Amino acid sequence: MDIKIGFTDNPRELAISTDGDQDSTVNEVRDALAAGSKVIELADNRGRRYLLRAETIAYVELGASTARPVGFVQG
Repeated sequence: MDIKIGFTDNPRELAISTDGDQDSTVNEVRDALAAGSKVIELADNRGRRYLLRAETIAYVELGASTARPVGFVQG
């Protein structure tokens, strides 16, 4: 699943690819923001961890949680 995170103080966005499912990621971010956490931690599929200041997150965009097929169809 692809995750794009936009920040209030930066014109660039952070793009993360993860093997996690969409519902658990939504719940994790939503719970952290609702609890007033100062930092949100996410991990990608390469083992890198990201610590994000919750107060600077403008939006979180979650891509499809299913794999997209790659290749050519012979017809």
